[in-house]
Amino acid sequence: MAEESVTIAQTVLRGIACRCPRCGQGKLFAGFLRLRPRCEACRLDYAFIDSGDGPAVFIILIAGAIVVTAALIVEVKYQPPFWVHAALWLPLILATTLWPLRAMKSLLIALQFHHKAAPGRLVDRAPQ
Repeated sequence: MAEESVTIAQTVLRGIACRCPRCGQGKLFAGFLRLRPRCEACRLDYAFIDSGDGPAVFIILIAGAIVVTAALIVEVKYQPPFWVHAALWLPLILATTLWPLRAMKSLLIALQFHHKAAPGRLVDRAPQ
């Protein structure tokens, strides 16, 4: 399939599956969040990838909303002791931050590739 004919839906699915953004076959990660140097299927060099802090920011905001909302509801309804809060929310924080982080990083990388994102560059303009 040509690069130009890849739809945004296919790009999103490749991202969520942690697959190569170009071919959708090769694995993107060598470790939990460490990228491979290149795709083993299509040989795409992954040196262009720079997702930065984007995945972490999205996950922090989403997980924070979930955990804080749940903690406030439990506190208002049941008023449990603090150790119950610690027992409930520490595992939920770990689950809502670590579990989706890999897929979010892969999704942002796939979208970066799909939209041909590049660093900003200054444009030389003729003096007026």
